[in-house]
Amino acid sequence: MVSVTHSVAAQGDLEHSLQSLGDGLSPADTDRLRRAADFAGSFYGDHLLGSGEGVWGHALGMALIVAGLKLDADSRLAALLFAVPAQQENGLALIEKDFGRSVANLVNGISRLNRVRPITRGFVAHAADSSDKKPQEIKAQIEVLRKMLLAMVEDIRVVLLRLASRTQTLRYYATEPDELRVSVARETLELYSPLANRLGVWELKWELEDLSFRFMHPAIYKDIAQHLDEKRHEREQFISTAVELLKREMAVAGVLDAEIYGRPKHIYSIWNKMRKKDVAFAEVYDVRALRVIVDQVKDCYTALGIVHHIWSPIASEFDDYIANPKGNDYRSLHTAVHCPDGRALEVQIRTREMHGHAELGVAAHWRYKEGSKARPEDRYDEKIAWLRQLLTWRDEAVDSSDWVRHYKQAAFDETIYILTPQGRVVDLPRGATPVDFAYRVHTDIGHRCRGAKVDGALVPLNTQLNTGQRVEIVLAKHGGPSRDWLNASLGYVFTHRSRAKVRQWFASLALEDMLAEGRAVVTREIQRMGYAGTKLDDLSARLGFARSDDLFIAVARASLSMRQLQVAVRGAESADDEEEPSELSVSRQRPSDQAEKGILIVGVDRLLTQLAGCCKPVPPDPILGFVTRGKGVSVHRADCSNFANMQAMNPERVIETSWGARAEGIFAVDIVIDAHDRQGLLRDVSDVLAREKINVIAVNTQSRQGNAHMSFTAEVSSIPQLNRTLSLLHEVVGVVGARRA
Repeated sequence: MVSVTHSVAAQGDLEHSLQSLGDGLSPADTDRLRRAADFAGSFYGDHLLGSGEGVWGHALGMALIVAGLKLDADSRLAALLFAVPAQQENGLALIEKDFGRSVANLVNGISRLNRVRPITRGFVAHAADSSDKKPQEIKAQIEVLRKMLLAMVEDIRVVLLRLASRTQTLRYYATEPDELRVSVARETLELYSPLANRLGVWELKWELEDLSFRFMHPAIYKDIAQHLDEKRHEREQFISTAVELLKREMAVAGVLDAEIYGRPKHIYSIWNKMRKKDVAFAEVYDVRALRVIVDQVKDCYTALGIVHHIWSPIASEFDDYIANPKGNDYRSLHTAVHCPDGRALEVQIRTREMHGHAELGVAAHWRYKEGSKARPEDRYDEKIAWLRQLLTWRDEAVDSSDWVRHYKQAAFDETIYILTPQGRVVDLPRGATPVDFAYRVHTDIGHRCRGAKVDGALVPLNTQLNTGQRVEIVLAKHGGPSRDWLNASLGYVFTHRSRAKVRQWFASLALEDMLAEGRAVVTREIQRMGYAGTKLDDLSARLGFARSDDLFIAVARASLSMRQLQVAVRGAESADDEEEPSELSVSRQRPSDQAEKGILIVGVDRLLTQLAGCCKPVPPDPILGFVTRGKGVSVHRADCSNFANMQAMNPERVIETSWGARAEGIFAVDIVIDAHDRQGLLRDVSDVLAREKINVIAVNTQSRQGNAHMSFTAEVSSIPQLNRTLSLLHEVVGVVGARRA
């Protein structure tokens, strides 16, 4: 059972506490600690934390834990002064002035982590009660929370200080029960205990787990504790005998400086083993355990041979973590053996260096050394990188190659962690913007993103985000992304995923426009031909399309000619009637020209042609052709000013052209009307066009100082029809002139 002796018990004798705090430090650093203790004791007064614990009591207990980890003087000072910024606005400046920048930076790091505590605790509590999320989704989100907590700090010591603070809080709850302790315990097991495990700080890990388990499952904890207590004397006697026997045998083998002692088994680990293996308490092999500490690696294997010689090994319970270290660099030999009484004994064998790492983990690497020429700060970057790599190690890793893959992706400098308003953590590449964040949360949120608040303040959408920020997206009810987001120089979008989402939006938008355009063309052509009752699905199948949407897209893209569509609609025309050898039947590339035109290119057969949009020729207009680059022959009216310009520049590309014998169908023309503006003018003009069965595909009207100017793009079948329509338009009241453009 873990010891829960309250650190504050040492506070009754402040002098004794200060001596413990100064253990291993120089006189100068010890003096700094005394000054910090005097400052903190008077500064905190009777202030309490949210847990109900006194601030001064928590600070001193936290500092004693840090001293037990043998961290440097700055870490112990930061523990004593951790709450100063929360109680005084210029607290950090005071700390830096009196105790140095390094201490102030550590205290600032603790403050940053404390600001996200309500969020992390709220999420863990929600995850525990959540029934609508899958377990793997909850695990993934908690994993991101762990990463965020470490990514927010620039000094590994801040993480160890946070673990020490949580340990002190649980110790306080052990003596002063509070309704908050269950939620704090749950958060500890989900976030802080795994971090202590990955850092290898077993001393804190075991205490964090046992105290949290005690608060969350008091009945189970008490039952296991009673089982341990009932056999305590017998177990202690057995351990004492086993230690003496093993020492004698190792001395005979020449291993003289071995340290052997019984290893206490922690209640939470016993319960985990019982649950995972589905066994009773009596079947847990390592309730009785020994630890053997030697000088060299070869002595480890010598000791292993002696253990297996004295007792019978259990084959399935041997692990060589020296040859194959764990992901957090834990190294040791683990074995279990059967004893004469039939019960099992677990034995761990390691060197002193391995033991130091196993017990104190990362903390062992920062033991302050007096007289060292290298400053501690010079080594922090290396330690931070190592810590960040460890974070990607997962218990779920199936094999070493999977772990290595995660290991290589562990560059925290390339990842940021952003909070949603609900407390969820989103991981993004460094350089990401609010737009990237919005798309990471949900595609629809990204599409409707119109603004962003970072920590409550409105910011531009191309602002680069940083770890720990809380981002809220301002949404539009409808709409989509801006094309400016695809402009890399503007910096709105950083991730490939977001950029792909924006492109997909515009691609789908173009497809919808194409579908609408093709549907309108097909519907209009069917109505013009007098086959309004045609079923579009049957028509599509007749043309070889699986869906009517595919037909509409083919028509909009001009990959299906109007002649083919007409033949399919009629369903009875022979192939011989479809075209004549003396002329070329052409489908216009633009959907405004749905009927094909017979155009004869003199001296050339089967040449691609298209009617020019600038002058819109209609039979029997005199026409000429101009050979374009890549689009065949562009057919213009002979009096077209654009054609005259092109002819002057490239006379060799002009080709003689005439209307063929089958020049019939629908042609687009521009009609211009000038009139005195009045109410109902547009209606009367539209009535004339409707009576003449002329389809209008575009219209633009302007009215200024009582005069109206109207431009129509209409579809006509011949010049006589156009002339008749212009005559009727002249008769409309108020119309001054009607002409073809």
